Amino acid sequence: MRTYIIIGVILIILGIVSFVYEGITFKTKEKVLEVGPIEATAEKTKRIPLPPIVGGLALAGGIALLVIGAKRS
Repeated sequence: MRTYIIIGVILIILGIVSFVYEGITFKTKEKVLEVGPIEATAEKTKRIPLPPIVGGLALAGGIALLVIGAKRS
């Protein structure tokens, strides 16, 4: 039953982190211009948004697992 508590704590941490960051941001390099051997690239920032419901569900699931783990032990 200790695994419920560990997984619950991990879910709570992930839920809080998803509320704080609100998405995943990363950079990519794309070719803008290519003329013979000369190339020009540009760095573009892309973002994958995380809806707040994902953080809320992780937080609620973590709390539920903590309660279940505490009752069983």
